[in-house]
Amino acid sequence: MPDLHYENPRLAALYDLACGWSEDRDFYLSLVDGGPKSILDLGCGTGLICDAYAARGHDVTGADPSAPMLDIAKRKPHGDRIEWVECYSQDFRSEKRFDLIIMTGHAFQVLLDESSILATFAAMREHLADGGCIVFETRNPEIDWKACWDGGAVEIVHDGLVVRKTRDVVSYGKGRIHFETRYQFPEETLVSESELLFLPRSDIERHLGACGLRAEALYGDWDRQPFDQRTSEEMIFVVRRTS
Repeated sequence: MPDLHYENPRLAALYDLACGWSEDRDFYLSLVDGGPKSILDLGCGTGLICDAYAARGHDVTGADPSAPMLDIAKRKPHGDRIEWVECYSQDFRSEKRFDLIIMTGHAFQVLLDESSILATFAAMREHLADGGCIVFETRNPEIDWKACWDGGAVEIVHDGLVVRKTRDVVSYGKGRIHFETRYQFPEETLVSESELLFLPRSDIERHLGACGLRAEALYGDWDRQPFDQRTSEEMIFVVRRTS
């Protein structure tokens, strides 16, 4: 089963341990300093940033296609104050309009074809309040991600058990990377297959423009340094409507 780590409850339970609070979430949290805002998190996963927004009094909606991850999200300390929607980003529909729409955790890269990207951008624009903004990030395709990722290993402790997580790149080229993530539990091994798309800046900006959106800013790291195509690992887009 592709992307087993999103669909298997046992693997979903490891997500916050392997991908806990980090500088990218500090960045996203800083986007809503001031009074209460209406926020949509597309691809919210286990709801870590949604819960942090809700704790600060914001009106939060989290959308994700993974039922096991949403089950975890609903049990967060402020989960009962958040609207949870099980859907893909391109299928999200609501009467609400949002001051901030985010897509974190490089979720943009699971959109593997142009139609999915355009449909997601169109959904974002449709649900954006006047004066609101969209923020998402994707990895810079100029970086050698195969060298960065291939053979990486970490150990995760969950419920007293040590789980060894390893990642191996199966194929890399033409703007795509296909990799396997192996989770070695004491009594079983689970393998998740994943594929990500790495689009250059020019393609992303072209897709934004086709949906009536524009990049107001592009950062290369979580400290808001300007994007450098040669060295920046991240492409962090701050987007608004063109009209």
